[in-house]
Amino acid sequence: MDVKQVLFMSKGDAENNYARASSYTQKIASSAKPTIASTVDSLLEEGFFPCKLLNVADLGCAFGPSTEAFMSTVIESVQKKCACLNCSTPEFQFYLKDLPGNDFNTLFKGLSNFSQNYESLSCFIMGAPGSFHGRLFPRNCLHLAHSSYGAHWLSRVPNLTSQEGFPLNKGRIYISETSPGVVKEAYLAQFQADFSTFLKFRSEEMVDNGRLVLILNGREDKDFANLDDYFCCEKLGEGFVKEEKLDTLNVQYYTASPEEV
Repeated sequence: MDVKQVLFMSKGDAENNYARASSYTQKIASSAKPTIASTVDSLLEEGFFPCKLLNVADLGCAFGPSTEAFMSTVIESVQKKCACLNCSTPEFQFYLKDLPGNDFNTLFKGLSNFSQNYESLSCFIMGAPGSFHGRLFPRNCLHLAHSSYGAHWLSRVPNLTSQEGFPLNKGRIYISETSPGVVKEAYLAQFQADFSTFLKFRSEEMVDNGRLVLILNGREDKDFANLDDYFCCEKLGEGFVKEEKLDTLNVQYYTASPEEV
């Protein structure tokens, strides 16, 4: 199964859609505003100008308030910096990237009020469907790239089947206290490969001295000693899925430690 073709957040405007069920990631987006503002400030130093167009990418935008919060923070930070430097505000080109199955229709419908708030600026917004585990943009074009709670998603589930064809993570859908070491090693190897690829392609797409703001789910403990964060995965694997299907189901993300990142 090609993960990038089937993975997406809950669509539409129903009660259980992603925008309404993403209060946690919205809090994270709110707490990241000072970091984004300081990053923009460091990008727009004297040597940056003259610049007529600022290219910005949101990698894993989904749809909802978090995307608008990011774009607003960028625009207002640029305006403030340009006022301090007594220079003209550049045009903005935002690339909103997510996997092809993302609900881009709801995303752009929700941006109508956002566009009205910045009618006095030259601000362009474009959808960019695709996987950030591959190239997305031309070389040397992005000044600022941002990913919030996206880079811990893997390009595929690691191989968790023995040479004899038996499931290595039997009865579980993620790393647990009782998972064998080979399961943890397989997840780590997949994360290392995917994260290295992510950084490689971004380095090709970004201009010299561009900026990357990266927020990803992780863990504090080096050796999975604290498994409180995985309690939800443990419960999802208990009684809700038939055993024969459960043994072939493993989630495709990895919560890395700071050392692993």
